[in-house]
Amino acid sequence: MTLEKIVRRGILGAAFAGFLAGGAWAQDASTQSGDVQQDKKDIRQDKRDLRKDRRDRRQDLRDIHKDKQDIRSDRRDIRKDNRDIRQDRRDIAEDKRTGDTADLKKDRQDLRADVRDRNKDVRDLHNDKKDVRSDRRDVRKDTRDIHRDKRDLKHDRRDLHKDKKGH
Repeated sequence: MTLEKIVRRGILGAAFAGFLAGGAWAQDASTQSGDVQQDKKDIRQDKRDLRKDRRDRRQDLRDIHKDKQDIRSDRRDIRKDNRDIRQDRRDIAEDKRTGDTADLKKDRQDLRADVRDRNKDVRDLHNDKKDVRSDRRDVRKDTRDIHRDKRDLKHDRRDLHKDKKGH
């Protein structure tokens, strides 16, 4: 082999290695820009999720407040119905003593209606308490989601920063 062939092969080998290195570098640069775009998309999505979770939590808190108002109203209605029931029982006892059968029949109908009202209010109270428990559970879930979304957003911002710096 002559010196010329050795030099030619060496130069061709160096050029080929340069082309390979340049191609790898070009692929790495295009991947990084794709990473940056994906990170930006992830950040937008995380912000959207965060806003949605905060909105859900606020709505659940409003629902809790409304359910608590309903509970207070139901308790008020139950107390009123119990007063009416006690009064109807007194009226029935009085009508039995006096022998007023027409008034006795009317008082018994009132008693049945008041008992039905009270039972309905007790059911409403139970359902409102169940709603409050469910809404509190939802608030806890939404709060956890908010924390997760904040963490994801922080990681995506960190990834974006790293991709821009080229690490």
